[in-house]
Amino acid sequence: MSVLEIIKYPDPFLKTKAKPVLRIDEEIKRLISDMTDTMYFAKGIGLAATQVGLNKRIAVLDVPEGENYRKGKNLIAVINPEITAHEGEVKYEEGCLSVPGFTAEVKRFTKLTVRGLDEAGDYMEIKAEGLFAIALQHEIDHLNGLLFIDRLSKIKRDIIKRKIRKAIEDEKKML
Repeated sequence: MSVLEIIKYPDPFLKTKAKPVLRIDEEIKRLISDMTDTMYFAKGIGLAATQVGLNKRIAVLDVPEGENYRKGKNLIAVINPEITAHEGEVKYEEGCLSVPGFTAEVKRFTKLTVRGLDEAGDYMEIKAEGLFAIALQHEIDHLNGLLFIDRLSKIKRDIIKRKIRKAIEDEKKML
């Protein structure tokens, strides 16, 4: 197992629409394990393969629930996820491992159904609500080449992009 490098905005690979996984083999299972290690190392609750530079429709999530949550309790890997039903609307303050240091309120569905494959290649259907539903939508967006900032108004998105560019420039000046 190893920790992979997480790609940061404005890397153009983050705009990649990931390709479906056609065969689940040992390489895919190792990737899922490495993505899980990477997510935990970065203290995230979800990670998409595109965030680690891989053009594959795979996401891992471990969304905490309640005070008795322990790491790995809700761990799930979903391959080729697709939202098949949704309802309601909620605004939630989101952040992203690929856009570190920035958060914004994003509109999401309150409940959804996602279908895909599990790590064994078996069909799965996930019914989600709350933070789990929000995190699933966030990771599926990544697999579709979208970042949470792409869901903001143009003004808010431009402000965040300007701040990110300035932070990158300031970092380069320090080197």
